[in-house]
Amino acid sequence: MSPSPVSRPGRALAGLTAVAACSAGLLAAPAPASAAPDPARAPAAGTYPNLAPRPPMGWNNWSYYMCDINEKTVLDNARALVRTGLAGKGYRTVTIDDCWMGRARGSRGELVADPVKFPHGMAYLGRQLHRMGLKFGIYEDVGTLTCEKFPGSLGHFQEDAAQFAEWKVDYVKADGCNVPIAPGHTKEETYRDLYGQMSRALRDTGRPITFSVSAPAYFQFDGDTVWHQVIGWSAEVGNLWRGGRDVALQQSTPAAKWSSIVYNFRYNAKLSGLQKPGRWNDPDFLLAGDTGLTREEIQSQMSLWAMMAAPLISSTDVTGLSGQARSVLGNKNVIAVDQDALGVQGHLVQQDDGSAVLAKPLRNGDTAIALFNSGATARTLSVTAAAAGLPQAGSYRLHELVTGRRTRSGGDIVARDVPPHSTVLYRVTPG
Repeated sequence: MSPSPVSRPGRALAGLTAVAACSAGLLAAPAPASAAPDPARAPAAGTYPNLAPRPPMGWNNWSYYMCDINEKTVLDNARALVRTGLAGKGYRTVTIDDCWMGRARGSRGELVADPVKFPHGMAYLGRQLHRMGLKFGIYEDVGTLTCEKFPGSLGHFQEDAAQFAEWKVDYVKADGCNVPIAPGHTKEETYRDLYGQMSRALRDTGRPITFSVSAPAYFQFDGDTVWHQVIGWSAEVGNLWRGGRDVALQQSTPAAKWSSIVYNFRYNAKLSGLQKPGRWNDPDFLLAGDTGLTREEIQSQMSLWAMMAAPLISSTDVTGLSGQARSVLGNKNVIAVDQDALGVQGHLVQQDDGSAVLAKPLRNGDTAIALFNSGATARTLSVTAAAAGLPQAGSYRLHELVTGRRTRSGGDIVARDVPPHSTVLYRVTPG
């Protein structure tokens, strides 16, 4: 019996089940010869170019549109990024996720764009994006098939990378569905080898292609030791990596979307020690837009993602973006925290069941501090200067980055009456 399809992590908020299915189904699958790990091909530390010195920013269709995607939808959203000013604020990489291709390769083994969805082909799409001053991102999978059963790159890494380079692709997101495990090899060994092969193939094209690795998401429930090990080599073969469960889809309820934001924040916040400048933990897409979430909830996600130096990749209908959502996504002071040149992920300095406080050192000597109320009632949150890692000073200047309000503190950093699901984000300057 052929193995069951492997869902991408967290599909329909069933991440644990999906990853369990991945392990069970694929270990039983017959493995092509190219799936067998080759020690000579093991990735060397630091070999993939540092093509993302700041966390990537842009747009991806998956969370909002899933497979209901076509050339017009992509280009309409791209134009909206430019028209709304979001592209000018950094949201410049437009990535087409799963379902862009036909069900079979062409006569020469090449990937073929779906002729109905993308009648002018992918090279044309890339040219249109580049003419707008945007970057072109595309999706593939290191397995035999993508998550939605389109052709995967296993056995075709060199050819597919060359094809992407020919199309002038700037960014590749590589998933890990339908990966057959070679007999005598572990799941971790196999994923490491296949992602290493794709990494080398992209590098060998000579084109600077930012590489987003999804491998760690398939190990979130395999224990912290192996999960962290996979994150470690993901930082060698690529520029950023999906750490765990997908954020909720547009079809999910607002409550499920908020729950997924909190869940992804909680797992990613614990990974700060595994991130380094230019190599980024990715807790998945921003949901600001027509999602049913409140202003406080979409602002919390934006502020928390900025504190974690996470990629800021919107997945919504930008063509119908409300003024409220544009304000959240386009807040230049919050974006500056995310894009800070020091490149440090903020770390948890205190937390309880309903709140968390993060601190993030910034390049100019300031510190960003986020006080997050994840509970259902308003709370006053505070942290001492020492706990937040602030240098000793007679006082501290506080700039609240959402409201713009400026205050001073003689010691503790306090946010009073923080509404439910809200985050207060300060930029703190000693003296």
